[in-house]
Amino acid sequence: MKLIFKWLLHAVALLAVAGLYSGVQVKSFTAALIAAFVIGLLNTIVRPVLVVLTLPVTLITLGLFLFVINALMFWAASGLLAGFHVTGFGAALIGSLIYSLLGVLIDSVLQSLFLKK
Repeated sequence: MKLIFKWLLHAVALLAVAGLYSGVQVKSFTAALIAAFVIGLLNTIVRPVLVVLTLPVTLITLGLFLFVINALMFWAASGLLAGFHVTGFGAALIGSLIYSLLGVLIDSVLQSLFLKK
């Protein structure tokens, strides 16, 4: 139940990113649901591999290269889907930052809601 609710909220967050920033376009709520799923899948499978492979660069940049990896996952998801479009890498970077901030907010709210039970 919590996973489905989190997925729905992340889709809403993706729609909010598209509303806040013109570099990200989402055609519909269904497209946002699919995009949120694909972004989550890429972050679960591909991102850890990239983090390990780029560890020296991440250490040299004091962790700032992780923002680049997040943007690449966001951009890759837009390349895989028809209803989700990011205009370029800069837009992916800004969009992924906004999406990550909203994700942290969603996670903290869900954690406080589900811990009160």
